[in-house]
Amino acid sequence: MNKKLSAFGLSILILALLVATALGFLMGLSHPLPWISLALLGGVVYLHSQSQKKNYLVWKEEYSVGIEAIDNDHKKLLSLINQLQTASTNYTGVDFERSALDELVNYTKYHFVREEKLLEENGYPGFEPHKKEHEAMVAEVMDKVSHYESNEDQTIDELLVYLKQWLINHISGTDQQYSSFLRDKGVR
Repeated sequence: MNKKLSAFGLSILILALLVATALGFLMGLSHPLPWISLALLGGVVYLHSQSQKKNYLVWKEEYSVGIEAIDNDHKKLLSLINQLQTASTNYTGVDFERSALDELVNYTKYHFVREEKLLEENGYPGFEPHKKEHEAMVAEVMDKVSHYESNEDQTIDELLVYLKQWLINHISGTDQQYSSFLRDKGVR
């Protein structure tokens, strides 16, 4: 409900500023009201977009493990988290939010299977602990998804925070540990 109210409030503010600008121009181009309203409108839009940027993940080269398929999976996961963030932040409806969540969960599982297969096939010595990290993450996400059914707004926000922190920490930490091992085995 907070998302709906927030989106509604922002819409009302923008509409009010647009009306004030239009009415101000009826008073003449030399009147200060339309220019002040126009500046406020630009400021509101700019500030809103800046405040939203911090909620999104951006790929950085330091996240790269040097294996194209895995890096592409990680980029896709960041994109899917951002898609879920968009669905959550901009009230797009429960169906789109749920679809974004399902796509993210399914792709995460796919990526884990793919990464684990690569590690196991190449005899990575840290395979079992790495796999256990994946299993713990999936269990935590599935727990949050089940809570999502009863409290969508709060749970989706908690889930997004968890996913962003976990993914970046995992890519920057645990995944970096296997990077040189696999590259030494010729995996690119």
